[in-house]
Amino acid sequence: MDKTMMYALLAMVIAGLATAEIASRRYRDTVRASANDTTLELLMTISLLVVTQPVLLLATDALGQWLAPGLRDAWAGLPWWAWGLLLLVGDDMTQYWWHRISHSPLLWPLHRAHHSAAYMSIRITYRNNFFYYLMMPGLWFSGFMVYLGCGWEYFAYVALKQTVILGAHCAWAWDEPLYRMRALRPLMWIVERTISTPATHRAHHALTNADGIGHYKGNFGNLLFFWDILFGTAHITRRYPAEVGLRDDQLFGEERWDKQMFYPLLQSQREYTALKFGGKIYSDE
Repeated sequence: MDKTMMYALLAMVIAGLATAEIASRRYRDTVRASANDTTLELLMTISLLVVTQPVLLLATDALGQWLAPGLRDAWAGLPWWAWGLLLLVGDDMTQYWWHRISHSPLLWPLHRAHHSAAYMSIRITYRNNFFYYLMMPGLWFSGFMVYLGCGWEYFAYVALKQTVILGAHCAWAWDEPLYRMRALRPLMWIVERTISTPATHRAHHALTNADGIGHYKGNFGNLLFFWDILFGTAHITRRYPAEVGLRDDQLFGEERWDKQMFYPLLQSQREYTALKFGGKIYSDE
């Protein structure tokens, strides 16, 4: 699998999930996106694919050539399963921890944009602050793995991971009908403890934890939900929160897309905001 094939496969996955969102009427019934939301989501998706990922691949290649020129493609002979394990630990597990610490006061402003959407849809998958991805350790690690000789295995891994992540954000909860099938209950018990699903990920996006479903201080896994099981942050209910988003946006109005995308270079004027130095972060707990 090369880069072109990976993008083609992802385009097919996105098209399929978008069709499911529309055909199930979940997009029509639940997605209430403003022009502000659309601008943020569109620009962040483009910047990640066109700017951040290519820049990081070029940067890691240049650093590798500078610091260790003899190691270019030195690990090219590794079997596919070895690359898979390296990427799962070096990319997906580190992203779990990056995501987890991004819910701390210091880094929350870089991740807040992802939670400010008051709906679930594939369109919010890459909705984040620009610097959130630029600083993500797993993307830098992946770049060095490519320098060391990870070829088609990297693109296959990315295609698989993005399919799971897009599915977890989908407005149509693909896991919901499967939970109702008695014959599939043992399989779904394994699935929901292995990969991120709409049920577990929506709990992470929940507006509140008060209903026993929401769990926005856990369920941090991206490809593998197993990291939440392993590190004690999992919450599985097979139910879906009634609302997602942020309470402070409900009370004080949504933050402008440019402040969400380019903080700390641009800062909010709201009283209760995480997007300015010294701002008060609203909490209803």
